[in-house]
Amino acid sequence: MSLRAERSGLWAAPLALAAGVLCFLGAKRLAAPHVAAPPHVAASAEPAPSPAEPEPEPEPSAAPSADPAPEDPAPGTLESERARLLDVLTREQGLGEEGRRVVEDLLRRSPDLGQGNPEISVHPMSRAECRRVRAVERFVEGDASCGHPFMVRLRAGGQPTTVCIDQYEFPGVPCELPVVHVRASEAAALCGALGKRLCDSHEWEGACTGELAPPEAAYDFSRNRGDSNFFHNNKRARVWAYGPAKDHARCATASFITPRCPGGGYGVCGSNTYPVGAFAGCVSPIGVYDQHGNVAEHMSLPLRPAELGGRGQTEMKGSWFAFGRTEAHADDCNYRAPDWHPSTLDAPTSHKNYHLGFRCCAEAPTPR
Repeated sequence: MSLRAERSGLWAAPLALAAGVLCFLGAKRLAAPHVAAPPHVAASAEPAPSPAEPEPEPEPSAAPSADPAPEDPAPGTLESERARLLDVLTREQGLGEEGRRVVEDLLRRSPDLGQGNPEISVHPMSRAECRRVRAVERFVEGDASCGHPFMVRLRAGGQPTTVCIDQYEFPGVPCELPVVHVRASEAAALCGALGKRLCDSHEWEGACTGELAPPEAAYDFSRNRGDSNFFHNNKRARVWAYGPAKDHARCATASFITPRCPGGGYGVCGSNTYPVGAFAGCVSPIGVYDQHGNVAEHMSLPLRPAELGGRGQTEMKGSWFAFGRTEAHADDCNYRAPDWHPSTLDAPTSHKNYHLGFRCCAEAPTPR
C-alpha cells in the first residue's frame, strides 16, 4: 500500500466525524458560508474524539465578574471594541502614528477583525479578574533587551538568540482579550505595524520547548509538506510548554463552543476566550504563555531553508479555549497540523475564524 493510501485510511474516520462537530477552524466571515477545518488525530497514540456526536454544550454557569473595574467597560459594539484596542496598542505597545494608520486601515477593510463578536461572546474571565490573578501569582517578566514590551528571547544551545517572541497572544498585553477573525496576511501586517513580524513554526516550537532545535533536525525539506509533517509527527518528542505530561487544566481550555456554532460564522460563533496571560502555570521554560488553550495561532511554516524566519506557508499552532471539553487534535509543542486551509502569508483570502489568533516575533539587536 502506498504511503498516501495508508495515511488516507488512517485519517478518514476522524476527519469525517470532527469536521461536522468541532468546526475547528470554522467561521470565515458573515458574507461567506462556514467551511469547517478537518480536525486531525495524530498518527501516534493521541486520544481521538468520541465517536458519538455531542449535544450543543450549555453555557457555563459561572458568568464573568459582576463587579468589573472601571477600566473594564461592558461589551459594546465592534466599533467601540476596536477603538479600545487601538488605545491599548498605542498605550501599552508603543504603536506610533504610522502604525496606527496601518491598523486603522486593516480594521476599516475587515468586517469582523477584532476581539470577537461582542454581542454573543461570553468570556469566562473578565480583565479585572485576570489582573487580580496576576497580582497574587508569579509571572515571568519580559526581557527589556528585546526592545519591545512583553517579549522574551528564544534560546539555542543554551544561549539567547537575536530573535524575540511575544509572551502573550496579540495584542500581546496581559489581561487583554486576544484578537481573532484575523487572516494570516492581516496578522503579518499587524505585527509589522509594531515593528515586528509573524513568527514561524520553528520559532514557536522553540519557544514552547524552551530551546530552538537545529532546523535540519526539525525539518525535512526534501519532502513535500504533507509527508514531512506525517513523518515528523510520528517521531516527534511529546512535551508541552509546562512539562512532559499533558494537563489542560493548567491553561485557558475550560470555556465552551457557542451552541449552534458548528456550521456558522461571526454571527453565531462567540469568541469565548480568556484574557491573555491569566494562567501562571501555562508557561514555557522561557516565559511564553498560552501556547496551549485560548486561541490557536497563525504561523508561517517553512518549506525550505530560505523560508525560515516567517516567510513560509500558513500553519496553525497550539490549541484553543474549548480543549478541556473537546480535544480536536494533539496540541503538544512539536505537533504539526495537516494542511488546514494552507496559503501563502500574503494571500488576501487566507483563513480566519472565531478561535484563531496569532503572536509576533522580532529581531533584537544582539544577544545579551
